[in-house]
Amino acid sequence: MADSPASTVRLNKFLAQSGVASRRGADALIAEGRVTIDGVVGQPGSQVPAGATVTVDGSPVAVERMVYLMLNKPVGYVTTMSDPEGRPKVVDLIDVVERVVPVGRLDAMTSGLLLLTNDGDLAHRLGHPRHGVKKTYRAIVRGLPGSAALRKLTQGVYLDDGRTQPADVKMLAARSGGAELEITIKEGRNRQVRRMCAAVGYPVMELERIAYGPLTLGRLGIGTCRALKPHELEALRTAASGG
Repeated sequence: MADSPASTVRLNKFLAQSGVASRRGADALIAEGRVTIDGVVGQPGSQVPAGATVTVDGSPVAVERMVYLMLNKPVGYVTTMSDPEGRPKVVDLIDVVERVVPVGRLDAMTSGLLLLTNDGDLAHRLGHPRHGVKKTYRAIVRGLPGSAALRKLTQGVYLDDGRTQPADVKMLAARSGGAELEITIKEGRNRQVRRMCAAVGYPVMELERIAYGPLTLGRLGIGTCRALKPHELEALRTAASGG
């Protein structure tokens, strides 16, 4: 008897959920003929029945436990998996057997909320600009931005890789020699908030991500990691399905 739809899963989704690659990366592996299902080369749209053996380049794919973590990243840690300069890595702060990777990146001098997972499909959707998942930062900038600078940040700033999308910007407080801003963006360009603020003449001195989509740091201590709660994961999936 044929497998019912409920007992099968699309091949690219199976690979993504197994931590092999993002769904897009899985599509590339399938297109190159490197994936088999019970010895048969997989095709785009192939379904994986329950209990089937899937291989990539001849090696069986082990179905991993899905891990979803939130870390309060300290300043000085890099989000790359290796670093030629020998700087500390965020993965050194994670104590799980599964190989998790950061969802997006924070530069070494930026602290705050960082998500890590082995769910390649969810990570891809969270990072794709089409879904517009919001990221909120607390920025301490040098100088006191006026209404014109704040309006530019809100409406979009011209950078060397194009104009940024509109952002939500709030002036939280004036400080000695600077100001505290809350900036929410939907994109994920490299060092985007720092570049935006520099472009309007107010360079960032301190930067912390305080929210990713519906999730906030709460009381999570610096350098501390915890698993997402079921309702947080559901909210995150809902945010990643938008757009």
